[in-house]
Amino acid sequence: MSGSNFGQLTRAQLATLLPELLLCGHLIDRSGMAHTIAAFGREGMTAVAIEEWQLASPVYTRRMQRAFGFTGDDVVTIFKGLQLDIGAPPQFMDFRFRVEDRDHGEFWLDHCGALRDVEPMGDDFVVAMCHDIEDPTFDATALATNPHAQVRPIHRPPRRPADRKPMCAWTVTIDAAHVPPPVPPNSGAMAATAAARLVLADIDPAEDGQHDYAGPLLSDLRFADFSKSALVRMADEVCLQHHLLTLGFLIALGSRLDPAAAIKVGRKQFAGIAGLTAERLCKALKLGDDMAALATVLRLHPAWNPLAYTGIGVLETEGNVQLTIARDSGAESDGSWPALIDADHLAPIDAMARAVNPRFAAHTVDSTDEQLTIEIGRAEQPFRESNEVALTRFSTGAAFAFTDRGIPLPLTVV
Repeated sequence: MSGSNFGQLTRAQLATLLPELLLCGHLIDRSGMAHTIAAFGREGMTAVAIEEWQLASPVYTRRMQRAFGFTGDDVVTIFKGLQLDIGAPPQFMDFRFRVEDRDHGEFWLDHCGALRDVEPMGDDFVVAMCHDIEDPTFDATALATNPHAQVRPIHRPPRRPADRKPMCAWTVTIDAAHVPPPVPPNSGAMAATAAARLVLADIDPAEDGQHDYAGPLLSDLRFADFSKSALVRMADEVCLQHHLLTLGFLIALGSRLDPAAAIKVGRKQFAGIAGLTAERLCKALKLGDDMAALATVLRLHPAWNPLAYTGIGVLETEGNVQLTIARDSGAESDGSWPALIDADHLAPIDAMARAVNPRFAAHTVDSTDEQLTIEIGRAEQPFRESNEVALTRFSTGAAFAFTDRGIPLPLTVV
Protein backbone atom coordinates (compact mmCIF):
# COMPACT_ATOMS: atom_id res chain seq x y z
CA MET A 1 0.00 0.00 0.00
CA SER A 2 1.47 3.33 -1.12
CA GLY A 3 1.58 6.49 0.93
CA SER A 4 -0.55 9.53 0.27
CA ASN A 5 0.24 12.56 -1.86
CA PHE A 6 -1.67 14.65 0.64
CA GLY A 7 0.90 13.97 3.35
CA GLN A 8 3.07 16.76 1.87
CA LEU A 9 0.54 19.38 2.99
CA THR A 10 0.18 21.06 6.36
CA ARG A 11 -2.89 20.56 8.46
CA ALA A 12 -4.07 24.09 7.55
CA GLN A 13 -3.59 23.45 3.83
CA LEU A 14 -5.54 20.21 4.07
CA ALA A 15 -8.39 21.98 5.83
CA THR A 16 -8.51 24.46 2.94
CA LEU A 17 -8.34 21.69 0.36
CA LEU A 18 -11.13 19.44 1.67
CA PRO A 19 -14.15 21.59 0.75
CA GLU A 20 -12.53 22.15 -2.65
CA LEU A 21 -12.28 18.42 -3.26
CA LEU A 22 -15.90 17.91 -2.22
CA LEU A 23 -17.11 20.70 -4.49
CA CYS A 24 -15.09 19.51 -7.47
CA GLY A 25 -16.53 16.02 -7.01
CA HIS A 26 -19.98 17.52 -7.24
CA LEU A 27 -19.05 19.40 -10.41
CA ILE A 28 -18.14 16.15 -12.19
CA ASP A 29 -21.75 16.02 -13.32
CA ARG A 30 -21.58 19.54 -14.72
CA SER A 31 -18.87 18.22 -16.99
CA GLY A 32 -20.41 14.88 -17.88
CA MET A 33 -24.08 15.69 -18.22
CA ALA A 34 -23.64 18.28 -20.98
CA HIS A 35 -22.30 15.49 -23.18
CA THR A 36 -24.97 12.99 -22.16
CA ILE A 37 -27.68 15.50 -23.04
CA ALA A 38 -26.08 15.80 -26.47
CA ALA A 39 -25.96 12.00 -26.80
CA PHE A 40 -29.30 10.97 -25.28
CA GLY A 41 -31.44 14.06 -24.66
CA ARG A 42 -32.79 15.19 -21.28
CA GLU A 43 -34.50 11.90 -20.42
CA GLY A 44 -31.42 9.86 -21.28
CA MET A 45 -29.21 12.20 -19.25
CA THR A 46 -31.56 11.73 -16.30
CA ALA A 47 -31.30 7.94 -16.55
CA VAL A 48 -27.50 8.06 -16.67
CA ALA A 49 -27.35 10.39 -13.65
CA ILE A 50 -29.62 8.13 -11.62
CA GLU A 51 -27.58 5.04 -12.41
CA GLU A 52 -24.17 6.56 -11.68
CA TRP A 53 -25.18 7.97 -8.28
CA GLN A 54 -27.10 4.82 -7.29
CA LEU A 55 -24.01 2.73 -8.01
CA ALA A 56 -21.42 5.01 -6.43
CA SER A 57 -22.94 6.64 -3.35
CA PRO A 58 -23.72 3.50 -1.29
CA VAL A 59 -20.14 2.29 -1.74
CA TYR A 60 -18.39 5.49 -0.74
CA THR A 61 -20.91 6.29 2.00
CA ARG A 62 -20.07 3.05 3.81
CA ARG A 63 -16.34 3.61 3.29
CA MET A 64 -16.51 7.05 4.91
CA GLN A 65 -18.57 5.73 7.82
CA ARG A 66 -15.99 3.04 8.56
CA ALA A 67 -13.04 5.40 8.16
CA PHE A 68 -14.43 8.00 10.58
CA GLY A 69 -16.10 5.77 13.15
CA PHE A 70 -19.75 6.72 12.79
CA THR A 71 -21.19 3.42 11.63
CA GLY A 72 -24.80 2.98 12.70
CA ASP A 73 -28.28 2.62 11.27
CA ASP A 74 -30.01 5.80 12.43
CA VAL A 75 -30.88 9.20 11.00
CA VAL A 76 -27.83 10.87 12.57
CA THR A 77 -25.55 8.43 10.72
CA ILE A 78 -27.28 9.28 7.44
CA PHE A 79 -26.84 13.01 8.05
CA LYS A 80 -23.15 12.67 8.99
CA GLY A 81 -22.57 10.79 5.77
CA LEU A 82 -24.12 13.60 3.74
CA GLN A 83 -21.64 16.06 5.24
CA LEU A 84 -18.76 14.06 3.75
CA ASP A 85 -20.40 13.35 0.38
CA ILE A 86 -19.47 14.94 -2.96
CA GLY A 87 -23.21 15.06 -3.60
CA ALA A 88 -23.53 17.62 -0.79
CA PRO A 89 -20.41 19.86 -0.78
CA PRO A 90 -20.48 22.33 2.11
CA GLN A 91 -22.09 25.74 1.55
CA PHE A 92 -22.55 25.19 -2.20
CA MET A 93 -25.19 22.61 -1.27
CA ASP A 94 -26.09 24.11 2.11
CA PHE A 95 -27.71 21.20 3.95
CA ARG A 96 -29.29 22.03 7.32
CA PHE A 97 -30.48 19.26 9.65
CA ARG A 98 -33.09 18.60 12.31
CA VAL A 99 -33.24 15.33 14.29
CA GLU A 100 -36.46 14.26 16.00
CA ASP A 101 -35.31 10.82 17.18
CA ARG A 102 -33.17 7.97 15.88
CA ASP A 103 -35.69 7.15 13.14
CA HIS A 104 -37.00 10.59 12.13
CA GLY A 105 -35.38 13.77 10.89
CA GLU A 106 -35.51 16.54 8.32
CA PHE A 107 -33.03 18.36 6.14
CA TRP A 108 -33.37 21.40 3.95
CA LEU A 109 -31.13 23.41 1.66
CA ASP A 110 -30.73 27.10 2.41
CA HIS A 111 -28.67 27.34 -0.79
CA CYS A 112 -28.51 24.86 -3.65
CA GLY A 113 -25.85 25.58 -6.23
CA ALA A 114 -27.11 22.73 -8.39
CA LEU A 115 -30.53 24.37 -8.55
CA ARG A 116 -28.96 27.72 -9.41
CA ASP A 117 -27.26 25.96 -12.32
CA VAL A 118 -30.38 24.39 -13.82
CA GLU A 119 -33.10 26.98 -13.09
CA PRO A 120 -32.07 29.07 -16.13
CA MET A 121 -32.63 25.95 -18.28
CA GLY A 122 -36.34 25.82 -17.43
CA ASP A 123 -38.76 23.79 -15.32
CA ASP A 124 -38.31 20.57 -17.29
CA PHE A 125 -34.64 20.38 -16.27
CA VAL A 126 -35.49 21.40 -12.70
CA VAL A 127 -38.04 18.59 -12.44
CA ALA A 128 -35.53 16.15 -13.94
CA MET A 129 -33.00 17.00 -11.23
CA CYS A 130 -35.17 17.69 -8.18
CA HIS A 131 -37.78 14.97 -8.80
CA ASP A 132 -36.64 12.29 -11.23
CA ILE A 133 -33.00 12.11 -10.11
CA GLU A 134 -33.28 13.05 -6.43
CA ASP A 135 -36.00 10.54 -5.50
CA PRO A 136 -34.04 7.35 -6.26
CA THR A 137 -30.58 8.76 -5.48
CA PHE A 138 -31.43 10.26 -2.07
CA ASP A 139 -32.92 6.90 -1.18
CA ALA A 140 -29.83 5.06 -2.46
CA THR A 141 -27.59 7.14 -0.18
CA ALA A 142 -29.85 6.65 2.83
CA LEU A 143 -30.24 2.92 2.15
CA ALA A 144 -26.49 2.50 2.53
CA THR A 145 -27.06 3.19 6.24
CA ASN A 146 -30.42 1.51 6.75
CA PRO A 147 -32.35 -0.53 4.14
CA HIS A 148 -35.63 0.72 5.62
CA ALA A 149 -34.81 4.42 5.27
CA GLN A 150 -36.88 6.66 3.01
CA VAL A 151 -36.27 10.27 1.95
CA ARG A 152 -39.41 12.14 0.93
CA PRO A 153 -40.02 15.78 -0.05
CA ILE A 154 -41.81 18.33 2.10
CA HIS A 155 -41.47 20.81 -0.75
CA ARG A 156 -39.08 21.11 -3.66
CA PRO A 157 -38.53 23.04 -6.89
CA PRO A 158 -39.69 24.35 -9.26
CA ARG A 159 -39.82 27.18 -6.74
CA ARG A 160 -43.10 29.00 -6.28
CA PRO A 161 -42.51 31.87 -5.63
CA ALA A 162 -39.28 32.02 -7.63
CA ASP A 163 -37.16 33.07 -4.63
CA ARG A 164 -38.57 30.55 -2.16
CA LYS A 165 -36.31 29.71 0.79
CA PRO A 166 -35.31 27.16 1.84
CA MET A 167 -34.94 25.90 -1.69
CA CYS A 168 -36.19 22.43 -0.75
CA ALA A 169 -37.00 20.41 2.37
CA TRP A 170 -37.13 16.66 2.99
CA THR A 171 -38.06 14.14 5.67
CA VAL A 172 -35.99 11.07 6.49
CA THR A 173 -37.88 8.19 8.06
CA ILE A 174 -36.69 4.76 9.11
CA ASP A 175 -39.51 2.23 9.36
CA ALA A 176 -39.17 -1.55 9.37
CA ALA A 177 -42.39 -1.69 7.32
CA HIS A 178 -40.70 0.06 4.40
CA VAL A 179 -39.78 -2.46 1.73
CA PRO A 180 -36.34 -1.68 0.28
CA PRO A 181 -36.27 -1.12 -3.49
CA PRO A 182 -34.51 -3.66 -5.71
CA VAL A 183 -30.73 -3.53 -5.78
CA PRO A 184 -29.72 -1.62 -8.93
CA PRO A 185 -28.19 -3.67 -11.76
CA ASN A 186 -24.39 -3.50 -11.86
CA SER A 187 -24.15 -2.95 -8.08
CA GLY A 188 -22.15 -6.16 -7.84
CA ALA A 189 -19.73 -4.95 -10.51
CA MET A 190 -19.23 -1.70 -8.62
CA ALA A 191 -18.66 -3.49 -5.30
CA ALA A 192 -16.00 -5.65 -6.99
CA THR A 193 -13.93 -2.72 -8.26
CA ALA A 194 -10.47 -2.00 -6.91
CA ALA A 195 -11.79 1.42 -5.87
CA ALA A 196 -14.49 -0.08 -3.67
CA ARG A 197 -12.05 -2.51 -2.03
CA LEU A 198 -9.06 -0.17 -1.67
CA VAL A 199 -7.28 -0.20 1.70
CA LEU A 200 -6.00 3.18 2.89
CA ALA A 201 -3.79 4.15 5.81
CA ASP A 202 -5.36 4.25 9.26
CA ILE A 203 -5.86 7.52 11.10
CA ASP A 204 -3.47 8.10 14.00
CA PRO A 205 -5.61 8.64 17.13
CA ALA A 206 -2.63 10.09 19.04
CA GLU A 207 -2.30 13.18 16.83
CA ASP A 208 -3.62 16.60 17.81
CA GLY A 209 -7.13 17.22 16.54
CA GLN A 210 -10.27 15.24 15.94
CA HIS A 211 -9.58 11.78 14.55
CA ASP A 212 -13.14 10.59 13.96
CA TYR A 213 -16.75 11.77 13.77
CA ALA A 214 -18.09 9.52 16.51
CA GLY A 215 -19.49 12.39 18.61
CA PRO A 216 -22.67 14.40 18.10
CA LEU A 217 -23.94 15.53 14.71
CA LEU A 218 -22.59 19.03 14.05
CA SER A 219 -24.29 21.87 12.19
CA ASP A 220 -21.21 22.04 9.91
CA LEU A 221 -17.90 20.26 9.70
CA ARG A 222 -14.95 22.54 10.38
CA PHE A 223 -12.12 20.67 8.73
CA ALA A 224 -9.46 22.55 10.70
CA ASP A 225 -10.65 20.70 13.81
CA PHE A 226 -9.48 17.33 12.43
CA SER A 227 -5.99 15.92 12.87
CA LYS A 228 -3.57 15.83 9.97
CA SER A 229 -3.80 12.08 9.41
CA ALA A 230 -7.61 12.31 9.55
CA LEU A 231 -7.55 15.02 6.88
CA VAL A 232 -5.16 12.99 4.73
CA ARG A 233 -7.49 9.98 4.94
CA MET A 234 -10.49 12.21 4.27
CA ALA A 235 -8.86 13.71 1.18
CA ASP A 236 -7.99 10.28 -0.18
CA GLU A 237 -11.53 9.02 0.46
CA VAL A 238 -13.07 12.06 -1.26
CA CYS A 239 -10.83 11.52 -4.28
CA LEU A 240 -11.98 7.91 -4.32
CA GLN A 241 -15.56 9.22 -4.41
CA HIS A 242 -14.63 11.05 -7.64
CA HIS A 243 -13.43 7.78 -9.18
CA LEU A 244 -16.42 5.77 -7.99
CA LEU A 245 -18.83 8.31 -9.44
CA THR A 246 -16.90 8.28 -12.72
CA LEU A 247 -16.98 4.48 -12.78
CA GLY A 248 -20.75 4.67 -12.30
CA PHE A 249 -20.93 7.15 -15.17
CA LEU A 250 -18.85 4.91 -17.43
CA ILE A 251 -20.91 1.84 -16.52
CA ALA A 252 -24.11 3.74 -17.38
CA LEU A 253 -22.60 4.89 -20.68
CA GLY A 254 -21.41 1.38 -21.46
CA SER A 255 -24.95 0.00 -21.42
CA ARG A 256 -26.10 2.68 -23.89
CA LEU A 257 -23.18 3.20 -26.27
CA ASP A 258 -20.61 1.06 -28.02
CA PRO A 259 -17.26 0.95 -26.19
CA ALA A 260 -15.49 3.50 -28.40
CA ALA A 261 -18.32 6.01 -28.11
CA ALA A 262 -18.56 5.55 -24.33
CA ILE A 263 -14.82 6.18 -23.93
CA LYS A 264 -15.09 9.29 -26.11
CA VAL A 265 -17.77 10.75 -23.83
CA GLY A 266 -15.79 9.69 -20.77
CA ARG A 267 -12.73 11.56 -22.03
CA LYS A 268 -14.78 14.70 -22.60
CA GLN A 269 -16.15 14.48 -19.05
CA PHE A 270 -12.60 13.98 -17.74
CA ALA A 271 -11.17 16.95 -19.62
CA GLY A 272 -13.88 19.33 -18.41
CA ILE A 273 -13.63 18.54 -14.72
CA ALA A 274 -9.84 18.08 -14.87
CA GLY A 275 -9.26 21.67 -15.91
CA LEU A 276 -11.75 23.29 -13.57
CA THR A 277 -10.51 21.25 -10.60
CA ALA A 278 -6.87 22.14 -11.31
CA GLU A 279 -7.81 25.81 -11.46
CA ARG A 280 -9.60 25.72 -8.11
CA LEU A 281 -6.79 23.78 -6.40
CA CYS A 282 -4.20 26.23 -7.70
CA LYS A 283 -6.16 29.22 -6.42
CA ALA A 284 -7.08 27.66 -3.08
CA LEU A 285 -3.46 26.88 -2.22
CA LYS A 286 -2.24 30.23 -3.64
CA LEU A 287 0.18 28.60 -6.05
CA GLY A 288 1.89 30.36 -8.91
CA ASP A 289 1.93 29.59 -12.63
CA ASP A 290 5.32 27.90 -12.90
CA MET A 291 6.38 24.27 -13.19
CA ALA A 292 6.60 23.87 -9.42
CA ALA A 293 2.95 24.91 -9.13
CA LEU A 294 2.00 22.47 -11.88
CA ALA A 295 3.82 19.62 -10.14
CA THR A 296 1.95 20.37 -6.92
CA VAL A 297 -1.42 20.53 -8.68
CA LEU A 298 -0.80 17.22 -10.45
CA ARG A 299 0.21 15.49 -7.22
CA LEU A 300 -2.97 16.69 -5.49
CA HIS A 301 -5.45 16.37 -8.35
CA PRO A 302 -8.28 13.89 -7.63
CA ALA A 303 -7.71 12.20 -10.99
CA TRP A 304 -4.34 10.93 -9.73
CA ASN A 305 -5.37 10.10 -6.15
CA PRO A 306 -5.38 8.17 -3.92
CA LEU A 307 -1.82 7.22 -4.79
CA ALA A 308 -2.52 3.64 -3.64
CA TYR A 309 -5.18 3.48 -6.37
CA THR A 310 -3.42 5.23 -9.27
CA GLY A 311 0.31 4.66 -8.73
CA ILE A 312 1.16 7.84 -10.64
CA GLY A 313 4.48 9.64 -10.47
CA VAL A 314 5.18 13.35 -10.84
CA LEU A 315 8.72 14.61 -11.38
CA GLU A 316 9.73 18.23 -11.84
CA THR A 317 12.85 18.47 -13.98
CA GLU A 318 14.65 21.39 -15.56
CA GLY A 319 12.03 23.31 -17.51
CA ASN A 320 9.25 20.71 -17.47
CA VAL A 321 7.18 18.26 -15.44
CA GLN A 322 6.90 14.54 -16.14
CA LEU A 323 3.77 12.57 -15.30
CA THR A 324 4.05 8.78 -15.23
CA ILE A 325 0.87 6.70 -15.34
CA ALA A 326 1.28 3.11 -14.14
CA ARG A 327 -0.54 0.47 -16.17
CA ASP A 328 -0.74 -2.06 -13.34
CA SER A 329 -2.81 0.10 -10.95
CA GLY A 330 -6.28 -0.40 -9.54
CA ALA A 331 -7.46 2.63 -11.49
CA GLU A 332 -6.20 1.05 -14.70
CA SER A 333 -7.92 -2.28 -14.03
CA ASP A 334 -11.17 -0.50 -13.14
CA GLY A 335 -11.04 1.67 -16.27
CA SER A 336 -11.19 4.91 -14.28
CA TRP A 337 -9.72 8.27 -15.34
CA PRO A 338 -6.04 7.24 -15.70
CA ALA A 339 -7.09 4.42 -18.04
CA LEU A 340 -8.68 6.98 -20.39
CA ILE A 341 -5.28 8.53 -21.08
CA ASP A 342 -3.09 7.07 -23.80
CA ALA A 343 -0.34 8.36 -26.04
CA ASP A 344 -2.84 9.97 -28.41
CA HIS A 345 -5.41 11.28 -25.91
CA LEU A 346 -3.89 13.87 -23.58
CA ALA A 347 -6.69 16.48 -23.51
CA PRO A 348 -7.44 16.05 -19.76
CA ILE A 349 -3.76 16.56 -18.93
CA ASP A 350 -3.59 19.63 -21.16
CA ALA A 351 -6.67 20.96 -19.34
CA MET A 352 -5.00 20.48 -15.95
CA ALA A 353 -1.75 22.07 -17.09
CA ARG A 354 -3.39 25.07 -18.76
CA ALA A 355 -5.39 25.80 -15.64
CA VAL A 356 -2.01 26.60 -14.08
CA ASN A 357 -0.55 28.35 -17.13
CA PRO A 358 -2.24 28.65 -20.55
CA ARG A 359 1.12 28.14 -22.27
CA PHE A 360 1.66 24.64 -20.88
CA ALA A 361 1.34 21.70 -23.28
CA ALA A 362 1.64 17.92 -22.85
CA HIS A 363 3.22 15.37 -25.15
CA THR A 364 4.00 11.68 -24.86
CA VAL A 365 7.58 10.72 -24.13
CA ASP A 366 7.23 6.95 -23.86
CA SER A 367 4.42 4.39 -23.92
CA THR A 368 4.86 0.76 -22.87
CA ASP A 369 2.70 -1.95 -21.40
CA GLU A 370 4.05 -0.99 -17.97
CA GLN A 371 3.63 2.79 -18.01
CA LEU A 372 2.90 5.93 -19.99
CA THR A 373 5.28 8.87 -19.56
CA ILE A 374 4.06 12.35 -20.44
CA GLU A 375 6.10 15.54 -20.42
CA ILE A 376 4.58 18.98 -19.93
CA GLY A 377 6.53 21.92 -21.26
CA ARG A 378 6.00 25.56 -22.13
CA ALA A 379 4.82 26.69 -25.57
CA GLU A 380 5.59 30.07 -27.12
CA GLN A 381 1.95 31.18 -27.24
CA PRO A 382 -0.97 30.58 -24.84
CA PHE A 383 -3.73 28.13 -25.75
CA ARG A 384 -7.41 29.00 -25.56
CA GLU A 385 -9.58 27.22 -23.02
CA SER A 386 -10.98 23.92 -24.26
CA ASN A 387 -14.66 23.54 -25.03
CA GLU A 388 -14.94 20.86 -22.34
CA VAL A 389 -13.67 23.16 -19.60
CA ALA A 390 -15.82 26.04 -20.86
CA LEU A 391 -18.91 23.82 -20.66
CA THR A 392 -18.10 22.85 -17.07
CA ARG A 393 -17.56 26.50 -16.18
CA PHE A 394 -21.29 26.97 -16.84
CA SER A 395 -21.80 25.95 -13.21
CA THR A 396 -21.93 28.61 -10.52
CA GLY A 397 -19.60 26.25 -8.63
CA ALA A 398 -16.74 27.29 -10.91
CA ALA A 399 -16.38 30.61 -9.09
CA PHE A 400 -17.95 29.65 -5.75
CA ALA A 401 -16.15 31.00 -2.66
CA PHE A 402 -16.23 29.30 0.74
CA THR A 403 -16.62 31.36 3.91
CA ASP A 404 -15.60 30.78 7.52
CA ARG A 405 -18.74 29.99 9.51
CA GLY A 406 -17.03 29.82 12.86
CA ILE A 407 -17.50 27.17 15.53
CA PRO A 408 -20.07 24.52 14.55
CA LEU A 409 -22.86 23.67 16.96
CA PRO A 410 -23.91 20.17 18.04
CA LEU A 411 -27.42 19.28 16.89
CA THR A 412 -29.40 17.61 19.63
CA VAL A 413 -32.63 15.64 19.36
CA VAL A 414 -35.58 18.06 19.47
